[in-house]
Amino acid sequence: MPIPGPTDSRIAAATSDAEILACFPVMRQLRPHLADAQSFLAQVRRQEAQGYRLTAIWRGDSVVACAGWRSTENLIRGRFLYVDDLVTDAGARSTGLGDQLFDALVAEARAQSCRAFILDSGVTNGAAHRFYFRKRMVASALHFSLPLD
Repeated sequence: MPIPGPTDSRIAAATSDAEILACFPVMRQLRPHLADAQSFLAQVRRQEAQGYRLTAIWRGDSVVACAGWRSTENLIRGRFLYVDDLVTDAGARSTGLGDQLFDALVAEARAQSCRAFILDSGVTNGAAHRFYFRKRMVASALHFSLPLD
């Protein structure tokens, strides 16, 4: 789907090895612990077995924003779309790309008859929180974790 703007952009799934690898430089801005592109590719392939998908905004052959997500179901929410990762390249932030990618994912959730669109955000990520509140999301739960390392 074309994205309005000064350059030719499109939203598309990243499914081939080359497309997934093209997401790595942007994804690493959100997940700096990712060791290298080949390890990223291998992990994405493992996660795909659990329903993980990558969607990207492309300008030519370059990814300028991407999101990792999955459709799932549980007893509390029924069917929902869960966003694991949502990131825009630092050089392209505040240009509307995050809005467009977010909206595309919400449309996907609706197309799949999901009851909810859900993501987690680190408690210190105020810029992301402002974005999510602007997109009319509500903070509906606390996410607890217990590191096992």
